[in-house]
Amino acid sequence: MVDIFDRLLKHNGPIGQHRERAHGYFAFPKLEGPIGPRMLFRGKEKIVWSLNNYLGLANHPEIRKVDETAAKEFGFAMPMGARMMSGNSNYHEQLERELAAFEHKEDAFLLNYGYQGVVSIIDALVSRHDIIVYDAESHACIIDGVRLHAGHRFVYKHNDIEDFEKQLQRAAALIEKQGAGGILVITEGVFGMGGDQGKLKEIVELKKSYSFRLFVDDAHGFGTMGKTGAGAGEEQGVQDQIDLYFSTFAKSMASIGAFVAGPKGIIDYLRYNLRSQIFAKSMPMPITVGNIKRLEMLKSHPELKEKLWSNVRKLQNGLKAKGLDIGATNSPVTPIYMKGDIPEATAMVMDLRENHSIFCSIVVYPVIPKGQIIYRIIPTAAHNDEDIERTLVAFETTKKKLDAGDYKVAHIPDMAEA
Repeated sequence: MVDIFDRLLKHNGPIGQHRERAHGYFAFPKLEGPIGPRMLFRGKEKIVWSLNNYLGLANHPEIRKVDETAAKEFGFAMPMGARMMSGNSNYHEQLERELAAFEHKEDAFLLNYGYQGVVSIIDALVSRHDIIVYDAESHACIIDGVRLHAGHRFVYKHNDIEDFEKQLQRAAALIEKQGAGGILVITEGVFGMGGDQGKLKEIVELKKSYSFRLFVDDAHGFGTMGKTGAGAGEEQGVQDQIDLYFSTFAKSMASIGAFVAGPKGIIDYLRYNLRSQIFAKSMPMPITVGNIKRLEMLKSHPELKEKLWSNVRKLQNGLKAKGLDIGATNSPVTPIYMKGDIPEATAMVMDLRENHSIFCSIVVYPVIPKGQIIYRIIPTAAHNDEDIERTLVAFETTKKKLDAGDYKVAHIPDMAEA
């Protein structure tokens, strides 16, 4: 018999194997000071491109005032208990009504967290006879929810509508064969890694030929996409054809929590069947009240989204002008694709941070294939032209060094003790 702990200590996982050298620098870094485009990392100011503070609300004075007042009035214990038992309030219901109206849906339901919310929604929606069809590049919360499904699931190539229809055909044939079940299609409104929007318009067009329900995770689209900020569905003109719309408050609203919106009957079903909410304490009152204010700001201050998109265009156009590959993004999410291995990537990150004062997130193997490097840049309404120009120069400089082989090193530097 193998001791479970012994096995875990011998095999730390593909990312965890680097923890002793990476912790505190490449992994679990500490950004300090007020949230904004410039923060302190190891005591030195950096231009930060790793925070999903799209509209710059994190430290907006109106937001901070409401957060402070709500915390003083209610404390974080109230309401005490799960929503179903003793944790409901007029504020929770007000936020749900306002979210539903904003997303042009009949009803909405609050979720404590986005990740567990999506997993639990998938679990509640499908039975063992149902079939899930989902995009290959779906977020981890979708993947984990799908893995818990006892029935069949078919994955289609990322944003490949031809392959999507093939998987629909497979699903329809299987349902006909087994004589029971339905189809749930899951995609993202904006894919958080590549920044490209899910092909919602093309997906809903296939509803004319196939019977399925569509669940969209629009964490990065809510507040940033569409005329009013209602998301990728609004941007593509198909919001009314999304059966269940999900988003988190952790991105454009710079808060915590999430919601799902859709037909009243289905939202009521989820209210009484979502295990992640039934067996969890209600969203604390200060967060709920703060989210009401954030939604109000999102609706009443369109200049924030306009400023965000002004920065997005300057950054993305500047990167392309300097020959950098940003893929097919059509959202604020800005990936930069490069070639290199893990030691090269870590050396480049150190150069960006230590010599150019640029802090951004990097993705390497095993999240993506070996030999590839992706920097994910998140522009916000709070960044300014100087931040953008310095970042463009930094990436132009370090890309040349990467291509010249200047970052080839024997091993990952030990930054944990540096």
